[in-house]
Amino acid sequence: MPQKAKDRLPRWYTIPVRVLVMTFIGTLIIFAVSLLAGILGTVILAMERGVHPNMTVAYRHVALPAALAAGAILLVLSAAMEIRHYRQSRALAAIARVS
Repeated sequence: MPQKAKDRLPRWYTIPVRVLVMTFIGTLIIFAVSLLAGILGTVILAMERGVHPNMTVAYRHVALPAALAAGAILLVLSAAMEIRHYRQSRALAAIARVS
């Protein structure tokens, strides 16, 4: 009887890979969204003041700090979720093996 994909035991070495991939993707998304908000805010403030917008403010003072903070939070949360998922999968595989 061939094993199904769900019957395989979970691998511990996939945890760091999934954590890093999810953290990287989430950080990029947060960076893009916060950069868009920073650019819009910079343009609106520049229009109100009647000066040229300084786009480096959007990168240095809005998008980068937001992405770094979100990346740190995502790293911790995704690690906790992946470890919990690994433990649940391992327990379910053990139950399936016994029954």
